[in-house]
Amino acid sequence: MTQYFHVNIEEFINSWPSNFNISKMNKNICLILVSLFWFGCEEAFLGEDAPNSPTNNFEIFWNDFDQHYSLFEVRDIDWDQLYQTYRPQVTDELSNEELWEVMTTMVEHLDDSHTALYDGSNHYKSGYTLNAQSIAEFSAELLLSRYLENINEVKSEDELWYGNVKNKNIGYLYLGSMDGYNPSVIDEIIRIFENTEAIVLDIRQNTGGDDRYSARIAQAFSDGEHEIYSVQTRNGRGYNDFDEKKIYHTQFDSNNTYNKPVIVLTDRRTISAGEIFLLHLKAFDHVTQIGDTTAGDFSTVSNMRFLPNGWRYVYSIQKFLLPNGASLDGIGHVPDVYVKNTDSTIENGKDIVMEKAMDYLYSEYGVE
Repeated sequence: MTQYFHVNIEEFINSWPSNFNISKMNKNICLILVSLFWFGCEEAFLGEDAPNSPTNNFEIFWNDFDQHYSLFEVRDIDWDQLYQTYRPQVTDELSNEELWEVMTTMVEHLDDSHTALYDGSNHYKSGYTLNAQSIAEFSAELLLSRYLENINEVKSEDELWYGNVKNKNIGYLYLGSMDGYNPSVIDEIIRIFENTEAIVLDIRQNTGGDDRYSARIAQAFSDGEHEIYSVQTRNGRGYNDFDEKKIYHTQFDSNNTYNKPVIVLTDRRTISAGEIFLLHLKAFDHVTQIGDTTAGDFSTVSNMRFLPNGWRYVYSIQKFLLPNGASLDGIGHVPDVYVKNTDSTIENGKDIVMEKAMDYLYSEYGVE
């Protein structure tokens, strides 16, 4: 099975300061080594004679997207019109700062976190602009102090911890990413939750990771095998040139699954492989999504691309389609029950998304 990684690129780049979490050390070292490799191999990709001018950099950038980016049709983007808008703004007299402004502004029209431009000097721009409010809407400290108890952190995994809702027979599981060394640990957690009446599965702020990891965690909540999505990779010059569909299904192990009510909490920062995880979960009848609509970024990221001026960039190369042929790229998963926190609710010590989950479990299932 092909391994697909879905990550919020901004999270990776912003995770490089010296105060690394020890559990992430190996991953960050690998990223740095790969970056060094990219620097060293730049000439091998571009050739020594590629003209380094603002106009040529822009033309290479625009044409590479034109030939390989996968979501023009899905996201309803007129790439030719964007060329007509931004190409006249580029002359060989532009400074790097001015060229950066033109190209990053053009990329923003894609609204795609898997598309990004990076200049190698701590300047980074994603096609998806995360609203700062989305970060302020979640507080782990508030959850731990007011709503949860008996918390255990799984050291081998990236941002996975679990416990119980205070004074209730309800399990709580937090997944901040879809990455780690041992996703089968979910089976042990489910056994611990065996006698609970329900589980709150919190994937707010989930920054993505590995699709296979998402599938393995989701298996612990499966009620059977369901076709959930297909993947196609762009393979031609035409915007609709794609290879054959590869169809994906939910996984199921009848001896190891939790089929009582599951409430999955989401927000706008739930992204990428976190959204792939939701494609699995929302196929199961006992799962309900509560919170805000997710980011709407599913596609796989290209290999790193290079420009003559040393800038690097990536873009989406695939499209993910639901069984009915629809795409959630640029849309996201719309919750079954919509609710979101604000600055004031968090500052006043209330997570109304968590409280809505409790109310829903009581009203729909009688879980107190």
